[in-house]
Amino acid sequence: METVHVVTAFLRNRGEVLLLRRSGEVGSYSGQWGGVAGHAEGSPDELVREEIREETGLHGKVTLVRAGESFDVEDAERGTRWVVHPYLFDCESRDVTPNEETTEWAWVPPTAIRERETVPALWTSYDRVRPRLGDVTDDATHGSAYVSLRALDVLRDEAALADDYEAVAAVARDLLAARPSMHAVTNRVNRAMRAADERTPAAVERAAIDAIDRAARADERAAATAADHVEGRVVTLSRSGTVTATLRRADPPAVTVLESRPAREGVGVAEELADETDVTLAVDAAVAGLLDAADCVLVGADAVLPDGSVVNKVGTRTAATAAVRAGVPVWVVCARDKVAPTGTTDPDLEPGDPEAVYDGDADLRVHNPTFDRTPAALVDGVVTEAGVLDAEDVASVADDHAALADWDS
Repeated sequence: METVHVVTAFLRNRGEVLLLRRSGEVGSYSGQWGGVAGHAEGSPDELVREEIREETGLHGKVTLVRAGESFDVEDAERGTRWVVHPYLFDCESRDVTPNEETTEWAWVPPTAIRERETVPALWTSYDRVRPRLGDVTDDATHGSAYVSLRALDVLRDEAALADDYEAVAAVARDLLAARPSMHAVTNRVNRAMRAADERTPAAVERAAIDAIDRAARADERAAATAADHVEGRVVTLSRSGTVTATLRRADPPAVTVLESRPAREGVGVAEELADETDVTLAVDAAVAGLLDAADCVLVGADAVLPDGSVVNKVGTRTAATAAVRAGVPVWVVCARDKVAPTGTTDPDLEPGDPEAVYDGDADLRVHNPTFDRTPAALVDGVVTEAGVLDAEDVASVADDHAALADWDS
């Protein structure tokens, strides 16, 4: 039996993956659905990007999420043992430019793979790279909008595989406990569980799919709304997909990105914006001096508490305090789902790894919080898909979010 190495790549956008229907120009499995695929006669990590370029034209707009463990698929009729190397990429665009190997394409929830006529073991390929609870628990580089979508991905996929409702409910509870400071995760998981019209895995899967679409649209509308408030030179910090989308829409003349230690996730943001904007990457401690030449501060939020205070990457409060003293407005952009439920008072600021700050032998304590809390008085407005929220609005939304948790009562 001949052994052939192949790559299979799933491109993910807004919680959906790209499937391609193979044409007669392909040597095997024509008419069946697959991911981006091709022979891997060399380095699979390099060849998979070439296949993405050839089959979709999206190669410049993808970011590797993970490479899964390879596995064998035997096709006795063809006398071939396929060694499949699966990959998952995040993709910025849905504008596919296919080649002659594709007759049609579709962006679909990954669980739809199980309902289509596909190349052999396509679900197994996805299962090797699909999101797990650890992607929610351990993500220290993305903002809560992104992490909340991954939580819904996990809920959807596990619901599709579950035999009973209680197994899905257990997954939902694990997700709720994963990132207590990220209330977008809490609210979006609770909303999906509450929206399930029956206590069945299939109903939760459908509700999670709807919740992903709703969440993605809310984040996009929040960015569009915030873009109207951004004028002149902007200072920002950390990584927020909603902030990045706002900046791309607003097209400010200059952006300063604080590097956001210790994980330095601001570096990646600066790199993403550098091709289209005048970007300066700065150390966090320089923020006060930088505000002398700034027109606004724009940040995301991991949570907006019922009293209007904002939980975001540590350093946000310092930047906001300096901005107020400099007379520079501070805008927070996020979806309404980031408003914490009523009753939330003491946020979990998620202590980080002490060794990221100090790995010596001295007898000392390390204070390395992931987040800090910025009082509402330091913020000019919380801009959401529904407009700018005032204190009364925040309290009302917090009440609504508290009610979502009753699915588990």
